[in-house]
Amino acid sequence: MGLLMLAGAAARAAEDRPQLWLYQSTNLWVDKNIDALETLWHRAAKAGYTHVMLNDSKFAKLGDMDRRYFANIDRVKKLARELNLSIVPGLFGIGYSNDLLWHDPNLAEGLPVKEALLVVKDNQATLLADPPVQLGPKFQFVDKTVTIAGATATIRDNPDNARFVYKLAVSPYRAYHVNVEIKTDRFNGEPRITVLGGKASLNYTGLGVKPTQDWKRHHIVFNSLDHREVSIYFGVWGKAKGSLQWRNWQIAEAGPVNLLRRDGTPLSIEIESGRALVEGKDFAPLIDPRMGNQPWKGSYEVWHEPPAIRTMGLADGTRLRASWYFPPIIHDEQVMICPSAPQTMTLLADQAQRMKQAFGASGYMMNHDEIRVLNQDESCRGRGLTPGEILADNVRRCRALLGPEATAFVWSDMFDPHHNAHDDYYLVPGDLAGSWNGIDPDVVIVNWNHDKRDAALKFFADRGNRQLIAAYYDGPLSQTRQWIDSAAGVKGVVGFMYTTWQSRYDELENFAHLVIGDR
Repeated sequence: MGLLMLAGAAARAAEDRPQLWLYQSTNLWVDKNIDALETLWHRAAKAGYTHVMLNDSKFAKLGDMDRRYFANIDRVKKLARELNLSIVPGLFGIGYSNDLLWHDPNLAEGLPVKEALLVVKDNQATLLADPPVQLGPKFQFVDKTVTIAGATATIRDNPDNARFVYKLAVSPYRAYHVNVEIKTDRFNGEPRITVLGGKASLNYTGLGVKPTQDWKRHHIVFNSLDHREVSIYFGVWGKAKGSLQWRNWQIAEAGPVNLLRRDGTPLSIEIESGRALVEGKDFAPLIDPRMGNQPWKGSYEVWHEPPAIRTMGLADGTRLRASWYFPPIIHDEQVMICPSAPQTMTLLADQAQRMKQAFGASGYMMNHDEIRVLNQDESCRGRGLTPGEILADNVRRCRALLGPEATAFVWSDMFDPHHNAHDDYYLVPGDLAGSWNGIDPDVVIVNWNHDKRDAALKFFADRGNRQLIAAYYDGPLSQTRQWIDSAAGVKGVVGFMYTTWQSRYDELENFAHLVIGDR
């Protein structure tokens, strides 16, 4: 009887012990990546990990993968069985959508340009800035850490913010192209161009400046949205070592660069007096051949020369007004898909079917995360819903695509009122509140809100959702310790995930020991 009691107690202890998860993103098409994965998973299994959350950009493109790719999936599945690891694959890139947009770049969520002024000459309609814009000699302010001599601004070993700023009058809902040459020498800060309309940031595109580089031109494109005045900041926030120089900074109103063409992003051109022009009759069919395919499909250039607008039979001097949509690029390359476009749900349904066929997994990760552009184009606006309601509808439909037999997981941030589910989030007009109403109690929340973890844990626990803690995040293990302390006593916390975005696995065993101790 004593042995049976001990065995029962050991079994209950094993059940009560939190699950250990490993997050891994890799390219399964490359054979050597499978070799590295095998080594890592052996380490993980030995340390007590039981689950792997696996992501690959090609999970959105399974219909175009070859036999070798599926053979590698089978190899990974076989390895997982041998090591008693459960694979939870990721899909539904709502937020970081470039992989889905590989199928159709026109499905990107677009910002509206309204009634840009064009003037016809020699059968070509050329943009005329309305009002004129330029970056002249008069600044709004210059930080004392910036030295401006002639047409060059220099920053060296700045102890604090180092910026020079212009204030300009603009037209609402127009696209503007800002470009500048930058030179660096062992500079460890992040040079940025930030555009503010009031307190709202209108640009989130990174410049991609290297710590040491010769003069190179960098670009951003921003939409003025509903603002008639903007402040344009060139510079660095916070202290940095090394030198940074800027020269030849310019601004111009921009034509239809990265022009989106679908029902929800209509193009319209009309004579200023009011007659609408007909595409193919009054002007040549208009597409941007470089939109969403540079350097590969689903990837968008910040700037290239917009396509020319060729007119037919219009007299020189004819003034036109044109409206169109283009996708903003967030940080380095993030572009958001429009969740309201009918073709988007077709893509998601196809992906779900192919992923279930390829993996046959018991659970799948819905990669709804950091949705920074939403409710801007007519596909979304025409629904008359708030951003929160649009997102709730999408995640509910995505969960249904996985079927009741599969456990669904989702990142927490876009459904957490203490994180990103609020108003004034990046380029999302309106409120994301209520997005959590699309999350049924059977969906497991992958919670990564470390800063407000107590409130976030309580919010989802009160809603009846189980939670998986996405800890580590390439930071000190003390943060994991804080998560463990906060999660103690919270109902429904099923485990902790070693979550690395930098493929740093040096703390893999230490993380396991911290979470589950000696086995």
